[in-house]
Amino acid sequence: MIVALELLITKRAARELNRIAEWWALNRPAAPGAVNEDLQAALALLVEQPNLGSLVPQASAAAVRRFHLDRIHYWVYCRVRGGRLEVVAVWHSS
Repeated sequence: MIVALELLITKRAARELNRIAEWWALNRPAAPGAVNEDLQAALALLVEQPNLGSLVPQASAAAVRRFHLDRIHYWVYCRVRGGRLEVVAVWHSS
């Protein structure tokens, strides 16, 4: 039985996501909701399977992993602390 983790998006990550979603909605008219759609799908998967993605050895915090959102070319950086999946950053993959 898989128990989903609680989801926490840090203030930093929330600011990044808002900026990304606003830019995407203005500059990608063919798929204005792609950021929100892809992020929601990834987070639904990650709260159930938090070991997906790859460890980031150079991260300033321990056990940070990153998961790539292929369609929109962003990395979601997260870690598990207690019973929570914490999204700590979202960066473009270029």
